[in-house]
Amino acid sequence: MQIGKKIKNLRLKKGLTQEELGERTDLSKGYISQLERDLSSPSIETLFAILEVLGCTPKEFFDEDGQEQKVVYTSDDWTSFIDEDRGYQIQWLVPESNEKEMEPILLLLAEIGEFKEFEPSLAETFAFVIRGQIMIQVGKRQYIAKEGEAIYYTASDKHQIINHHKGESEVILVATESYL
Repeated sequence: MQIGKKIKNLRLKKGLTQEELGERTDLSKGYISQLERDLSSPSIETLFAILEVLGCTPKEFFDEDGQEQKVVYTSDDWTSFIDEDRGYQIQWLVPESNEKEMEPILLLLAEIGEFKEFEPSLAETFAFVIRGQIMIQVGKRQYIAKEGEAIYYTASDKHQIINHHKGESEVILVATESYL
C-alpha cells in the first residue's frame, strides 16, 4: 500500500494544499511532501491526525476493497485552468491524472495562443488535433500538425505547443509521468 499516495489523493479531494494540511496538523509542508512521496513514514498518532483533518477514518483509509476504480469520467469531473495572457485553456479530463502514469488534457489555444514551454524530461507526449493547426517546437525543430493529425514525441529537449491557425485550435494531449 502506498500510504503517501493515498494521503495526497485525500488532500487533493479536500482541496487543501500541503501547507494547509501541515498547518491543520501542526506538521511542516516539507514533512507532508515527504509523506506524500513515501520518503517518510508517519507515526500512528500522526497518521490518525492527518486522517481526521482529511475526513477519513482509519478503516476507510486501509480498506482496499471499499475503493472501486473510477473508469468513466464526464465533463462534471473535469477541472480547468485559463491563462489569458498566453491564450490557452487546459481541461484536465481525469481529475487525479497527475497521480497516474498518463495525464490526458484538452488544450484550447486562442488564435495567437501558446502553451507554456516545458523543460526537458523523460516524458512521452501524444497529441491529436481536433480542430485547427498547431506547431510543436522540440528543441530547435518545429513540426506542424493540422486537424485530424496526431503527434508523438519524447520530451528530451525543451518543448512547446503553439497555435498555428487563424482561429482557435483544440488538441487532446496525453503526457506520461516524467522521472527526471
